[in-house]
Amino acid sequence: MSENRHRLRFILILGTLSATGPLSIDLYLPALPQMMRQFQTSPSLIQLSLTACLLGLAFGQLIAGPLSDHYGRKKPLLAGFLVFALASFLIALTHSVAMLIVMRFIQGLAGASGQVLSRAVARDLFSGHALTNFYAILNAVNGVFPIIAPIIGGFMIQFVPWEAVFILLGAIGLVLSGLIVIGIPETLKPENRLRGPIFATFKSFGKLVEMPGFMRNIMITGLIYGCLFSYISASTFIYQQLFHLSAQTFSLIYALNGLGIVIGSSLPSRINRLSEVSQMKIGMLIILLDSLMLLIGSWLRFSLMTVAVLLWVLVFFIGMLLTLTTSIIMNQTPQNAGSASALVGLSQNAFGGVSSPLVGLFGKASYAPMAGLLLLYSLSALGLSYKHRLKK
Repeated sequence: MSENRHRLRFILILGTLSATGPLSIDLYLPALPQMMRQFQTSPSLIQLSLTACLLGLAFGQLIAGPLSDHYGRKKPLLAGFLVFALASFLIALTHSVAMLIVMRFIQGLAGASGQVLSRAVARDLFSGHALTNFYAILNAVNGVFPIIAPIIGGFMIQFVPWEAVFILLGAIGLVLSGLIVIGIPETLKPENRLRGPIFATFKSFGKLVEMPGFMRNIMITGLIYGCLFSYISASTFIYQQLFHLSAQTFSLIYALNGLGIVIGSSLPSRINRLSEVSQMKIGMLIILLDSLMLLIGSWLRFSLMTVAVLLWVLVFFIGMLLTLTTSIIMNQTPQNAGSASALVGLSQNAFGGVSSPLVGLFGKASYAPMAGLLLLYSLSALGLSYKHRLKK
């Protein structure tokens, strides 16, 4: 019983640490219209704060991953969350949209340690289908935050200004720093760490890139994440501007979609008859068809209920695919898990960061730009998966 409690506590802490993205993004989504008015700027420019955070999350993983292969997992993890807390507090003090964007990049850069090292810690401990099962649990815990974060954010902005959201993020960063100290053991043994000068550690990226099928898998997981952030960046304006829902109603629908990600993330651990690769191909085909329906719906003016159902199906299978693609990639890399996880994060957050302004660039009069991007990403991912058989 004591061992089960310890395992549960470990999973909950690790899942929370891996939720840097949802914490940094979903919590402040309901406040975007308020921030746009206060900074007196356009939707596209205010969305750059989202893009900056995503790019920070992407490039930060390129730093944290190799460092963790050299120094171990715990020290980079702790340093990252202390800086994350400081950056969050500084954002609450800014009065310039330019400074907001810069600090959001730093916030993402620091918080990247949680995303990259939670995957690396799991790879230190598990492999094969056991790793898929653990990622399913980890992603399910992670998926709780897109459910509760927008609800909390939507509730907060009724009573306090947007700055309070980032004060809360700073406090969360401090709490997580404490949990790292007391609840996360060092999982990378000294004999398994990379030797030599620290700059030589970054050469591990080259070894990974040379592995057959590795970069193809990396591109696929990035495209799937691009689908997710095409939806995320457009969701506020779809529900609140096109369908005229309140911030609170939007938060509830967004939370329901977050539940879809949780359920979808846990699905691969319950399917034993099909391989991870087969499950992935089926999931991508369904996303492709769903995207096509959304594109048609933007022309035929589908009802709110129909659009909401299609978006729920979309995020359900995105959750499933993120578990599968991460497991496939990490199972390829028994060594240099930190660097491999960093490339997963780079691809995911880079595609996410590019998707956000692309959706805004083509306007908010319709959700056709989002649907078109979803169709392009899902078609590309499916094509890559069939071009060559992915390595398990």
